[in-house]
Amino acid sequence: MRYRKLGRSGLSVSEIGYGAWGIGGDAWIGADEDESLRALHRALDLGVNLIDTARGYGESERIVGKAVRERAGKDEVLVATKVPPLNGKWPAPGGLDPAETFPGTHIRQSLETSLRASGLDHFDVVQFHVWSDEWVGRGDWLETVTALKEEGKLRLFGVSINDHEPDNALALVRSGAVDTVQVIYNIFDQAPADALFPACEEHGVGVIVRVPLDEGGLTGRITAGTTFPPGDFRNRYFKGDRPAEVERHVDALTADLGIAPEELAETALRYVLSAPAVSTVIPGMRTVRNAERNAAVSDGRLLDADRLAVLARHRWQRSYYQ
Repeated sequence: MRYRKLGRSGLSVSEIGYGAWGIGGDAWIGADEDESLRALHRALDLGVNLIDTARGYGESERIVGKAVRERAGKDEVLVATKVPPLNGKWPAPGGLDPAETFPGTHIRQSLETSLRASGLDHFDVVQFHVWSDEWVGRGDWLETVTALKEEGKLRLFGVSINDHEPDNALALVRSGAVDTVQVIYNIFDQAPADALFPACEEHGVGVIVRVPLDEGGLTGRITAGTTFPPGDFRNRYFKGDRPAEVERHVDALTADLGIAPEELAETALRYVLSAPAVSTVIPGMRTVRNAERNAAVSDGRLLDADRLAVLARHRWQRSYYQ
């Protein structure tokens, strides 16, 4: 496993982190807690040192906390969690006052709940689960975050940027108030590289990349006939004729690269890691096999300029949440 600086924080994080949404059992149907714990431990054995969870991920914080406590005294494991917006709106629409989304009392209460659920005494990164640049310089959220840092309950403050809105955190990055940003970035959604990544490099902000495999779209396994269990969030993510669209885009992409569909996931992870601004990428992992496959990509072999030029042609701007 290779490691990178997490912005100006002084911390080093594994290139491959652990996305722990899928193990919580709330939106990804079929997670098994025993297998999730085995996968977590296997990932940590392979050098993964950052786990990303959230208050809104079902049982994820509890499961992650259990695994981390079982490693006590053996490894330093960094855990990131998220505070949900008080108004429960995802993504954050424009025109909201920060008192409606992240008032100080809510931030503190949510963090205390997460600490109890996980059994941990602090989190290394606490992120707002939505963001709007309209909140920079307004409300008491920054005062509360600063106080929680001083109390030792969190080390770094971050935001999880609204899906497909990377430029909506530029003012925050430039303000110096944030330590990390989490953003969707993959072969299809390349927009963060336009303005967000340069700003993060300039201001020393760590970048955590989520959805590197497009929730499965960049694995080569989504086809026109793909279905998901009732209650699985992917029924919305791949709604309508989107599975057929994904299949067409993947067919064109693999043909252009000259690779088999089963090689696409590895290429997709290498694409993300080839961006210098990226600190870590957090693919979801629910099985030991997932952990081993993903960790193996951190071997220093980045994509060359010719390969990246091919992938640039496959940028596909769209939103699943309209």
